[in-house]
Amino acid sequence: MVTSHKFFKRFWKQRYLFLMVLPGFLVVLVFSYFPMYGIQIAFKKYSAVRGMWGSEWVGFKYFILFFQDPMAMRVLKNTILLGIYSLLWGFPAPIILALLFNELKFPKFKKAVQTISYLPHFISTVIIVGILRTFTERDGLFNKIAGWFGVDPIVFLSEPEWFRTIFISSNIWQGIGFGTILYLAALSSVDPTLHDVASIDGANRWQKVLNINWPHIKPTTIILLILSLSGILGTDFQKILMLYNPDTYEVADVIGTYLYREGIMGSRFEYTTAIGLFQSLVAFILLIGANMLSRKVSDTSIW
Repeated sequence: MVTSHKFFKRFWKQRYLFLMVLPGFLVVLVFSYFPMYGIQIAFKKYSAVRGMWGSEWVGFKYFILFFQDPMAMRVLKNTILLGIYSLLWGFPAPIILALLFNELKFPKFKKAVQTISYLPHFISTVIIVGILRTFTERDGLFNKIAGWFGVDPIVFLSEPEWFRTIFISSNIWQGIGFGTILYLAALSSVDPTLHDVASIDGANRWQKVLNINWPHIKPTTIILLILSLSGILGTDFQKILMLYNPDTYEVADVIGTYLYREGIMGSRFEYTTAIGLFQSLVAFILLIGANMLSRKVSDTSIW
């Protein structure tokens, strides 16, 4: 009884903090946890008349069907490759840019460059895709520049070998500036006297970055890397859906676009729910594994 009284006393004392958390909690509850009720469709032959509980139980039938589908290996391969390439090229980009921003000595110029780098993040994906389509057309900007060097025009978005390059580079351009925010926040905690002492000892800029700045952003980098690893299978399906076409299916068709075609257009709700559940399970395993590995090799982990 005493413990309960203390709990409510502390709760009332911090009631405003709980009120601040409440909207975010409700959003996660409504849009992330309540829909989990529908996961059972993956194990049933769903009938709208019978409802979820009344539908016939079929076990792992739809999981087996997916792995027997000739398209399964293609979409898995494309999803994994796009995820890995995006991680390899896209993850270090904001870190490097944040370190470069931190070295700028003119505040006004620094703020202007930061603002410009943030802008693409706030542009709608639809507009980004429209810009990319305009630039990559036969008479678009890219071909005009290539023409100056005597290169024949290329219809970039119809060439499979160019799709991944365009997709990943556009993602980097769109997110690199906004991605520096957390790293710049971590760098702001660096004591300036450490740089002064390093200068007295004869350290150059590179040595200061390596021995002072990098250790300060390393924990942030590890946490974000763990979260990024869990999202390898979660490629930007919306952008791919607007960029790809039958000519590039072999390299651009990912789990998200496959789910859209089979689930929304083909009305195979049980089948696509099973695939989505498999995708979430893999992401969960990657998150747990990355966190355990980080905890073993460093002092930083999510939990």
